Amino acid sequence: MRYGIVGTGYWGKNHVRVATELRDAGAIDEVVICDADGERAADLASTYDVAYTTRHDRLAVDAASVATPSPTHEDIATDLLRSGTDLLVEKPLALSADAAWNVVETAREEGRTLGVGHIFRYHPGLRELKRLIDAGELGEVEYLHTARFAFRVPRDTTGVLYSLAVHDVDAYDYLLGERPDRVHCTMNSTHRDDIDETTTLTLEYGDRTGVIHSSWQIPVFGKRRDLAVVGTDGAAYLDYLADTEVEVYDASIVADASGDLRKRDEGKTVHEAADAEPLKTELREFVAAVEGGRDPPASGRVGARTVELLERAATAADAGQILEVPVRTRSVERMNTD
Repeated sequence: MRYGIVGTGYWGKNHVRVATELRDAGAIDEVVICDADGERAADLASTYDVAYTTRHDRLAVDAASVATPSPTHEDIATDLLRSGTDLLVEKPLALSADAAWNVVETAREEGRTLGVGHIFRYHPGLRELKRLIDAGELGEVEYLHTARFAFRVPRDTTGVLYSLAVHDVDAYDYLLGERPDRVHCTMNSTHRDDIDETTTLTLEYGDRTGVIHSSWQIPVFGKRRDLAVVGTDGAAYLDYLADTEVEVYDASIVADASGDLRKRDEGKTVHEAADAEPLKTELREFVAAVEGGRDPPASGRVGARTVELLERAATAADAGQILEVPVRTRSVERMNTD
């Protein structure tokens, strides 16, 4: 397989590193990189001993990662899909639901494999947490809470809703196996017009609630990425930065024989998942999906559904309301085949 990487900036260069590691391991045959910045592409090509081009229409590969800025995803992805290239597009798949579903439809028409870089579906700790939830270790999930904080200058292309909260919207979909019924969202923009620096997102799944806090404007915690899931029989805590550990708390509120409520707390256990770099797992599973002619775990449909929800959240923030989450006909068709 001849594999390409389009976009070699902050995250794209990690795709280059991992792709060359897969090449060296024999999982793919050749790597080609593409970046409009010819000097950057040449330097990286020299470092990793790969070919390069400055135009994606001259890439000529079997499969590729697209790690360019989000506003370019739709055009580059549709061009490459129509040229016969299977694609892994970094999240978000696009910046509007219509654009995202256009990419998905193009992949369907061309008979191509399409994946989206929802990398936390490949995080060893989150995969272990998913296993525990599915096994009923927490009982019925009632509440989820995520904090994703950093202190940095806001980007000039997308805010935290599409840059940070996107991860957790998809993670909740992955853990619960369903979409929310209603959404409420608040967004704060101070330094750049129309670029949200802090977002609070509340998702309702029937009787279950998921809360997502994302911000680039909190210097208090350093870099913080964590998730708590509370169920009827226990709770779990995942520090994404710890990679492999999931803390499970054998604790709940119970009623005694007289009907009085009391706290039951039997302590915690730590579950250790096998260590694996999420990006390498993602690329390896994408390559396997291409070779097998099937969808990867984070398919194009997964990516488009996430963009739909982000778009609805932004609408809810603008309206200052709690909004129902409608499901388009074509979205339902695709969900039913996942």
